[in-house]
Amino acid sequence: MLICNLYVTFVVMSNRFREVVEYENHFSDFLRKQSQKVQDKIFKIIEAIETLERIPSNYLKHISGTNGLYETRIKLGSDIWRVFCFFDDGKLVVLLNGFTKKDQKTPKKEIEKALKLMNKYYNNKK
Repeated sequence: MLICNLYVTFVVMSNRFREVVEYENHFSDFLRKQSQKVQDKIFKIIEAIETLERIPSNYLKHISGTNGLYETRIKLGSDIWRVFCFFDDGKLVVLLNGFTKKDQKTPKKEIEKALKLMNKYYNNKK
């Protein structure tokens, strides 16, 4: 993993369809708090997002009622984690905040946090 000021870019294989980056440090902060097993699972999902032409919905799902926000879906045993992300220019996947999912429904405050980060990203990009 190469760490820059605003982004973390993951070193990947040459046959990828997308690039996955982190915006600010929200994803890294979340990742550091996870066990090695969970981190490994998260990186497998990220690799699938990068290298699969069609991403299965059990890995990546659009959040209904939003304009382009997705959740990366991670499950290990009975535990579930989510990492929000969005596509920029079609081939760039920007990772945002992550959390441990404890209920059936994704918490509204987590969605709102991700939407604020996504808007901040686009405003800073101008």
